[in-house]
Amino acid sequence: MPDVQSLIAFALIALGMVLTPGPNMIYLISRSICQGPVAGLVSLGGVAVGFVFYMVFAALGITTLLLAVPYAYDAVRFAGALYLLYLAWQAVRPGGRSPFQVRDLPKDGPRKLFVMGLVTNLLNPKVAVLYLSLLPQFIRPEQGDVLLQSLTFGSLQIMISVTVNALIALTAASVAAFLTGRPFFMLMQRWLMSTVLAGLAVSMAAEARR
Repeated sequence: MPDVQSLIAFALIALGMVLTPGPNMIYLISRSICQGPVAGLVSLGGVAVGFVFYMVFAALGITTLLLAVPYAYDAVRFAGALYLLYLAWQAVRPGGRSPFQVRDLPKDGPRKLFVMGLVTNLLNPKVAVLYLSLLPQFIRPEQGDVLLQSLTFGSLQIMISVTVNALIALTAASVAAFLTGRPFFMLMQRWLMSTVLAGLAVSMAAEARR
């Protein structure tokens, strides 16, 4: 089983990534504001199933990779660090937008809401990189079964992401109304997330050099 320090570190990265604007967050916020929080939560159900899909397939793939190529750690760590830097830049680049700047969406039924949430997550490159580039760096073969460790970290990420996104879906309308007239807060949110992600990227790259 993973040690507590690794679980905490991974939880912080998962939290930082779920709070970073991306397809999932933008879709859930827009859906919640356009059609109500219940619609946002139904969509979140599809997003959660997408996370489970990624977790299972990534866990099986990571197990095979690390057993076959133990020195693949550095490659995936550097790849993960580079992607975190890309996300940090996306958060503050000129023309960037806050997820609370809503897109207009048509009203859809529960089935379509669920499917759209699932598809949005499956096509989200941030989730793919989280599982394929960031997760492997926390796997320690000497600490036990690699598959079990992968599923443990994956389950932790899903729990954090679903909890945070549920809170966002339930409060999206109120937060959007608050931020609409306060562009400074929207700018601060973007810079805060960028700083966190850049710091994680530097830490990850330094770990890979050891």
